[in-house]
Amino acid sequence: MAIILYIDTAGEKALIGVSKDNHLLALAQNSQSNTHANFVQVAIAEVLSKSGLNIKQVDAVAVTMGPGSYTGLRVGLSSAKGIAYAIDKPLIGISTLALLAHHAKNHPAVIQYKDSIQIFCMIDARRMEVFGAIYKADHTIIVPEKSILLDAEYFNKLLLNGPVLCIGNGAIKSKEIANHPNLHFMEESYEISSLIQLANSKMENLDFEDIAYSKPAYLKDFYQIPSTKA
Repeated sequence: MAIILYIDTAGEKALIGVSKDNHLLALAQNSQSNTHANFVQVAIAEVLSKSGLNIKQVDAVAVTMGPGSYTGLRVGLSSAKGIAYAIDKPLIGISTLALLAHHAKNHPAVIQYKDSIQIFCMIDARRMEVFGAIYKADHTIIVPEKSILLDAEYFNKLLLNGPVLCIGNGAIKSKEIANHPNLHFMEESYEISSLIQLANSKMENLDFEDIAYSKPAYLKDFYQIPSTKA
């Protein structure tokens, strides 16, 4: 009956929650991405209070490792590392793309084409680029996480191998360049339920991150426009 604290600041919406034995006890959310840093610690105290718990009762800390917002990933992982180290409990890292694949499991296309469907999980990386990975319905990885440039040719090649479901906020731009009966879209993100299920699975398998050396999955270098000031 593990108690797990969840920290997800990888995207536009931040999620802070706590579960016990796979059941959500409390959840706090923030939709203003530029305030995630101020939101995290307050939200952690809030969900623990609502659950009647203190931080020392937490058995593990689960955090989204990316890909996603550069600033959000740093905020989330640094907070999770600090807490896990302070209470001497394991750190569980969860891929945001794996969460999207898990969330897609009940989509009609996945149910209908479960043996041949390709679940293309994608997070917008600006212009026609996405942070993406492709999974089978059983979450076996077909294409590992990487930065992908979207164009009609890329989708045409994918469709040769079977139906494709695009899920995530990158699915919107996919609609603009590809149209095919076997191409499906799910323009939504994962929910806390997917975090709970994947984190508890990792907890059972003792699949933990190294608190000292784990890093966010940025997938590409951050580029900052040089200052014009002397």
